[in-house]
Amino acid sequence: MPPKVKFQKEEIVCAALRIASAGGIDAVTSREVARELGVSTRPIFTYYDTMDQLRHDVCELAKERYRAYIERGLSGPVPFQGVWRQYLRFAREEPELFRLLFLTRQEGTDGAAAALRFSQELARDSIMRVYHMDAHMADCYFRDIWLAAFGCATLIVTGNCPYTDEEMLAIGAEISLSVFKAYKEIPGLPDGNYDKDAAFRELVGKQGGEET
Repeated sequence: MPPKVKFQKEEIVCAALRIASAGGIDAVTSREVARELGVSTRPIFTYYDTMDQLRHDVCELAKERYRAYIERGLSGPVPFQGVWRQYLRFAREEPELFRLLFLTRQEGTDGAAAALRFSQELARDSIMRVYHMDAHMADCYFRDIWLAAFGCATLIVTGNCPYTDEEMLAIGAEISLSVFKAYKEIPGLPDGNYDKDAAFRELVGKQGGEET
């Protein structure tokens, strides 16, 4: 009768996630996972043929951790503010997992674009409900806000952020308000089907000014 496997697959993935959270996905090796669990490498390869398979499951579990941050943000009265705050918090508290999800291209995906779509799907319904947008406009709005938040979060993760969290929240509020107002007041903007020059002329109060 074969020996009983001491650890379940979920325990192995959680141990690997702890390693990735502390040292990055490249630190997830069979030796390090076995050391974290206090066993030989045999239980790992009871469930996985290769370490790449385990790293894939680590990425999926990291997504669930990120999802929990975003869902906490969405539970507040203003989805944008909550998501922005939680996105920055995730970058600050889980920099290696942020690198894994947003700064590392995963095999079979298109990198940051895949991360954007994953985030859009989490936030879409709340944005539609609170901001009275259809799905397309909600996705475009979130894309614009996420790109700004991504820039702030990347500054945090790389240790180059010159702003406090409160300053970044204020910047986010300015961008959110500007995008929201523009989408509501300029027909065709989310589709790129609008007169850019006319919109700028109206804003600056000029008639027939130079192209911006």
